Order: sequence, then structure tokens, then C-alpha cells
Amino acid sequence: MPNIGVPGLIIILIIALIVFGPSKLPQLGKAVGQTLKEFKNSTKDIVDEVADEFRLDDKETDDKKKI
Repeated sequence: MPNIGVPGLIIILIIALIVFGPSKLPQLGKAVGQTLKEFKNSTKDIVDEVADEFRLDDKETDDKKKI
């Protein structure tokens, strides 16, 4: 995905302002922020769960090597 850059962000903000109007933009920004926060927390939980699973597998492998 190419970088958007400052001019691209300005164009996107102008289009959003035209489409949604100035009164809806704060609500829209808040909703986008909450969605990104939930997505980030979900992906962190998944990564932590997978990492824990690998740690358990490594521990079981080490225990088998000791026997």
C-alpha cells in the first residue's frame, strides 16, 4: 500500500467534510478511533495467545528431550 502523504490526507479530509458535514465529523472521528482501538486490542490478544501456545510447545519439547 503506497504512502498517502500530507496532500492525500488533506484531500481525504476535505471530501469527508463535504460528505458528512462539520457537525458529524467529530462523531465519525470518535467512532473510527474506537474501532481502531478495538482492532488493535483484538490483534494483540490473538498474537499473545499464539505466542503462549508456542511457549507451551517449546516447553513440552524440552521436557521430552530431558527424558
